[in-house]
Amino acid sequence: MPCGRDHEHGAGCDHGAAGQLGEEIGLAYSLYQRIDMANLNCLNETEEDSVKSIFRPWERRLEKENWVESDADEELLINIPFTGNVKLKGLIIIGGEEETHPDKVRLFKNRPNMTFDDAESAPEQEFTLVRDSDGTVEYKTKIVKFSSLHHLTLHFPSNFGDDKTKIYYIGLCGEWTKSDRVGVVNAVYEARPMLEDHKQDLQDGGVSSFGGGGGPAF
Repeated sequence: MPCGRDHEHGAGCDHGAAGQLGEEIGLAYSLYQRIDMANLNCLNETEEDSVKSIFRPWERRLEKENWVESDADEELLINIPFTGNVKLKGLIIIGGEEETHPDKVRLFKNRPNMTFDDAESAPEQEFTLVRDSDGTVEYKTKIVKFSSLHHLTLHFPSNFGDDKTKIYYIGLCGEWTKSDRVGVVNAVYEARPMLEDHKQDLQDGGVSSFGGGGGPAF
């Protein structure tokens, strides 16, 4: 469920609720709107700026017209600056076909303009990925480590065995805040209030499916 939300059905549950759930997930995964697209960049991408196309609305996650693909080898390094401060709660990654799907992602906090040499340092968190072609697997971050986030770097060091790594979609779930010049912080919640932090805290660092199930982060 999006960012740790529990969803329970009673015996007489009307599955108009499925549409409501999709709406909630879409709201939760709307941090793409808070990316500084002009300064978003990806190292080792085949086509320059193709990475910008993979950050889009959750409702368009299944589109296959655009993707980012690695060039010289299977590694990709994506530098993601935000337009304010973010509390990152989770991410979804839809990779390419068969062995081109990345098998690991390493997350770095507030380290702008990282290079592959920089990525040899220890990340704040990393996940072993599963093949996900429809965006049903959610990787839940350790919120305490990803609060006050203004820059996120995603390092994809390897895939399932191909020479190239391919990614169709990356979804980012969380909250965004902006400070004005007099220091007043205004919070904009990307998810509805019912997506409560304390529920997320119980599952920090986990992997879950919108259809149920879960597992540990690596």
